[in-house]
Amino acid sequence: MELTATELWEKVQEVVRTSVPEHSFNTWIASASAVATTSDELILEAQNPFHVEWLEDKFGPILDSAAEHVLGRPIKISVRAAAPSTPDPIPSVELPTPRSTDQPGSASGAPAQTRPKGPAPSSPPLNQRYTFDRFVVGGNNQLASAACRAVADTPARMYNPLFLYGGVGLGKTHLMHAIGNQLLAGDPDSRIAYISSEEFTNELVASIREGRMAQFRRRYRDMDLLLVDDVHFLEGKESTQEEFFHTFNALYDAQRQIVLTSDRPPKEMARLEERLVSRFEWGLVVDLRPPDFETRMAILRKKADDDGLSMDDEIIEFIASSCTSSVRELEGAVIKLLAYSSLTHQEITIDLARTALRGVIGRSDNQPPVSPETIRDVVARRWRVRPEALASKRRTKDLTVPRQTAMYLIKDMLDMSLVRIGGMFGGRDHSTVIHSIRKVQEQMEEDADFRREVDGARRELAERLSQGF
Repeated sequence: MELTATELWEKVQEVVRTSVPEHSFNTWIASASAVATTSDELILEAQNPFHVEWLEDKFGPILDSAAEHVLGRPIKISVRAAAPSTPDPIPSVELPTPRSTDQPGSASGAPAQTRPKGPAPSSPPLNQRYTFDRFVVGGNNQLASAACRAVADTPARMYNPLFLYGGVGLGKTHLMHAIGNQLLAGDPDSRIAYISSEEFTNELVASIREGRMAQFRRRYRDMDLLLVDDVHFLEGKESTQEEFFHTFNALYDAQRQIVLTSDRPPKEMARLEERLVSRFEWGLVVDLRPPDFETRMAILRKKADDDGLSMDDEIIEFIASSCTSSVRELEGAVIKLLAYSSLTHQEITIDLARTALRGVIGRSDNQPPVSPETIRDVVARRWRVRPEALASKRRTKDLTVPRQTAMYLIKDMLDMSLVRIGGMFGGRDHSTVIHSIRKVQEQMEEDADFRREVDGARRELAERLSQGF
């Protein structure tokens, strides 16, 4: 019996579900719908062009293979974007409806469409330089950037809340401001509050002391967009968590957008109430990672263009190879180089860069910022194996994982050739190195504990670098 498009898509999803992480499946695959089928093609419809690109790029082969498995013959899966005029598009992530027993005593605000506009609160102003146009997108932040653009285009419709997490200086605050700036550009009357969780706590304490709780609640519960930075600061603060819980519910029920940032995902906040952890995971939780070499180069070129600076490729490559931990570190290196050039009245050259940035990157003129041997030793110590064992022919798991991790970090931080990396680990060929790097990347996607361990090794190396070890 010939299957309809919907029936075929359901069977394909059943096959794919077992080989794709649950969160990825729900976000990207389950949210697509089948619209038509021919003898050699199944046509799907996704929410927006980025969703289309992501499905085809990341899941195209596995979907085609699953469809062939279902039908017993090759068939191509094509994806197209939903028509812009489609009313009330279904969000890419299905959000749970809050239980009535969890709602605050004070009812949620009126629907956003009927609420009269008023002056925005006196919250810290948005940084006008933090826009999407000035944000450099790379493999480390592609999903986060796309999610933020989707939120800015259709607040409270796609991902609510949007939870961004990652280390210091990776662009979380930039993206948060970019959402606010784009929303204001489209509707200058939008009410937006940007605040850190520490400031939220301080204002709450002051409001309790001065008897201004009603005013405090109105201030944050009547927003179109609430941006809260460093939400991990709420850990262990029971009264603040209670108030934030009710503020969250009021905004969510009124279909207002909430964007949160943290240095770690909700589940890793041990001293955060479970009901808040649950709510933070209702929308989309996405991480930002340290930029790879190519992205660091692009960031530096973008900054040079934006600020009218003249830096040749050799200088840009030097900085990109030396500053590996964050965007902020890259920008700090450029600022110091410019200051040194201005104060000494010298033209920016590679020799001047080495001299000016010696304190920033902790290196001598003839030494790399972090040597491959240093990376190997740090990884070996963290995985409790001998450094020299990583170059052995043994393939036991206790050696394979740290060996692959060391290869990954050497490529990511030093951008060495695959052949050179393979030579350091017992003469392995470049295909083995490629496999090792991909294996680490995949495991970091699927295993939060492993990702934390790799990020911990990276931070340790960055600290050694900053201290000149």
